[in-house]
Amino acid sequence: MPPTIFPSLAIYAATCGILIIAQLVYVLFGFGSGLIAVGSLALIFPELKDVVVVLLLVNLPAELFVTWQSRRKVRWRPIAALGAGIAMGIPAGAWLLNATEPQIVLQVLGWFLITVGLVFIKLPPGGRITPPAALAPPAGLVSGLLTGLFGTGGPPLIIWYHLTAADKTAFRANLMTIFLLMTVVRVPSYVAGGLVTGPRLFSSLLVMPAVLFGAWLGHRLHVQISERAFRRLVSLLLAVLGAMLLIRH
Repeated sequence: MPPTIFPSLAIYAATCGILIIAQLVYVLFGFGSGLIAVGSLALIFPELKDVVVVLLLVNLPAELFVTWQSRRKVRWRPIAALGAGIAMGIPAGAWLLNATEPQIVLQVLGWFLITVGLVFIKLPPGGRITPPAALAPPAGLVSGLLTGLFGTGGPPLIIWYHLTAADKTAFRANLMTIFLLMTVVRVPSYVAGGLVTGPRLFSSLLVMPAVLFGAWLGHRLHVQISERAFRRLVSLLLAVLGAMLLIRH
């Protein structure tokens, strides 16, 4: 058998369990897998690069499935505007990571997500707010900055689509389309940088059954959950992710 990143069968089983939960949340809501999976797997793997690369690879099937299945809900013009900001923000965030102290920014982000999550519980359903098109690139820029700084660029995009997406399917479809585009850019760059190694690629294939099972569960729940419950759970998840950022840092 080719080498893998798993030092034991127990670690492999734990990884599969964590990825089932991460993929369930990802496909149910359209975000959240990174913080759940990386935050948990980093506790059992000494090499963070192993975790980041494997997660990037195993997220791809879910992103392709959701984007294709909900393609009629995808609005490409805002995605292009957000993407332009993201493309500029990522290198700037990477530069700030070396030039500044990011902990203060991360604490502010954590408290901001908690506040936004609590406020969103009281807001009306999405689709009633149409921000000016000129605000999309700045929102993408903030997302790119956070991605470059912390690898967690979802919050501005989540807030954008929580306000603008007309229903849960549109919310999930647009978010995961953006994440798919990020993956399409990241995979070749990881390959060129030598990060996609044989053991990491084979490890991704080994956990794929667990990943697909979690994604299937997430999609079943997404179809069955009501719009109101979905909005409330998104608000709650935002607050939980904010709390996790504060706890981890």
